[in-house]
Amino acid sequence: MRNYKVPPIPDSIWRNPLHFIAFGFGTGALPYAPGTFGTIIAIPFFLVLRSFSIELYIGILLILIIASMWLCEKVSKDIGVADHQGMCVDEIIGYLVTMTFAPATFKWILIGFLLFRLFDIWKPWPIRQVDQRFHGGVGVILDDVLAGIYSMIILYILQLVTR
Repeated sequence: MRNYKVPPIPDSIWRNPLHFIAFGFGTGALPYAPGTFGTIIAIPFFLVLRSFSIELYIGILLILIIASMWLCEKVSKDIGVADHQGMCVDEIIGYLVTMTFAPATFKWILIGFLLFRLFDIWKPWPIRQVDQRFHGGVGVILDDVLAGIYSMIILYILQLVTR
């Protein structure tokens, strides 16, 4: 087990809208499981986006991925901490990737949540390598996008075999 000091949550998340968004709309300030709560906060966003066509969903998702990379880069520089544990916008993005082709039912929302958390925590190849090699905003977001892709594929296969 690593013994390192977790940087404090910056007060700026309550004053700066960009910091607030990067910290998962405040969920990153929670003392326990900020990534889990950051994923939970993604569910309403999924429900709104799911009402759009799949093409629009994917288009918006690509814009959100790029914007989140920029956001994480900026906020990391602002607070002086690269990939602060409380920055949860990456979990929101990863969950939205996971749910790209999923129905908006409780069953699939829960399965997608569990799969994404599994891959986000476990970080199988190449997710762990991306997490270690890429830094800045790209690194913060990219490993969660990959965890989302793994989860999306498994979720899609599960949908096919349970029809």
